[in-house]
Amino acid sequence: MMPTIRLLGCSLAIFCVTPLLADSFSVHVPPSANGSQLQIGVTFNLWIPDDTATLRGVIVHQHGCGEGACRSGETAATDLHWQALARKWDCALLSPRYHQSQDQDCRLWCDPRQGSGKAFVAALEQLADQSRHPELARVPWCLWGHSGGGFWASLMQMEYPQRIVAIWFQSGTAHSRWVSGEIEAPSIPNAAMGIPMIANPGFKERDHQRFQSAYNGCYQMVKDYRQRGAPIAFTPDPKSGHETRDSRYLAIPFFDACLAMRLPGKPGTADLKPVELNGGVLVPLHENYQDVTQLSPIRPQNPSTANWLPNQDLALKWAEFIRTGEVADTTPPPQPKMVSAEGNQVRWQAEADLESGIAAFVILKDGSRIGRVPEESISQFGRPLFQGNTYHDTPAFDAPEMEFLDPSGTPGRYQVITVNSVGLESQPTATE
Repeated sequence: MMPTIRLLGCSLAIFCVTPLLADSFSVHVPPSANGSQLQIGVTFNLWIPDDTATLRGVIVHQHGCGEGACRSGETAATDLHWQALARKWDCALLSPRYHQSQDQDCRLWCDPRQGSGKAFVAALEQLADQSRHPELARVPWCLWGHSGGGFWASLMQMEYPQRIVAIWFQSGTAHSRWVSGEIEAPSIPNAAMGIPMIANPGFKERDHQRFQSAYNGCYQMVKDYRQRGAPIAFTPDPKSGHETRDSRYLAIPFFDACLAMRLPGKPGTADLKPVELNGGVLVPLHENYQDVTQLSPIRPQNPSTANWLPNQDLALKWAEFIRTGEVADTTPPPQPKMVSAEGNQVRWQAEADLESGIAAFVILKDGSRIGRVPEESISQFGRPLFQGNTYHDTPAFDAPEMEFLDPSGTPGRYQVITVNSVGLESQPTATE
């Protein structure tokens, strides 16, 4: 289908609007030659659950700086695990993909004051029209940002605080850069300090020549914001460096808790519920947790010296993650759906386990195991996932399809089992 070309009345850019699949949409904003507007092109990829009548929010997965990080943004909206969170709360999943070349300054996009903030808001308006979900232009956002994406999120927080449900800073924030005077300091509105946040650097960044600023910047931001009364927690991953590794297994429950706490009761509206600070849980705040044994909830005389988390369940997951870099799961994943066989070609559909995603599928024929998709699970970054998991918390470009070719060629009754990332199996689903 040829893209529709729309000219924005505000002259921000020419938008190329491209419908993809029934539940996927894309808007491209080319770079502007006007120095006061966005000088790096960006493509906004959007996924909407097919059974959602009215959207309640947008989950934004924002990559970091550099060509590799930008390229990873192409697949983020297809991530089955993040889609499970979006589906639960009738949210869209949005992955901006900036077209930054190696010789371009990342600040041209990761500082939203350089035009990316306005482009983001305008793109949502275009996607609202394209998807026939007009509420997309006004519903609130969850912001997940890695490295330069965290830098971007920390400044969007000051520009649009009333629109933000919660923020996950993955090894990135602009806070230290404005404190040092490297960039212009934003005004910090009171509403910005009412947003639940987690700052999650990798512990291996702490003494890393290149990335220690990410670790120290996250810690200093948490200390500053807690003094201002903000609901935020410092959450270093003991096993990671600048890569995202397994942080999604805490980030998704965090957003799940914040969406439950803050989304408006009426779908399609933007008025977020305020955070009840007294309803949260305080846990110890340290710069280095390596020798800390006390991670249980505390009642300090001065609450601003402690981390804030939204509830007891997340406090337990937080403590486990701080100790081990992992989050346990004891619940099996949902069964596959729509299993069909055409000759010896088996196809199916599946929704991810909210807690642990999908690692693989097991194929049975007449009750006996005949295959696995993928045949072997290999992961360089954290737990193996069916779609793969990159340095940037995004699916691999060569992710497999939900299909299996039976090499025997003989007829039989097929069943498919979903396996999540901790090895738990669903009940089998048979061919229809």
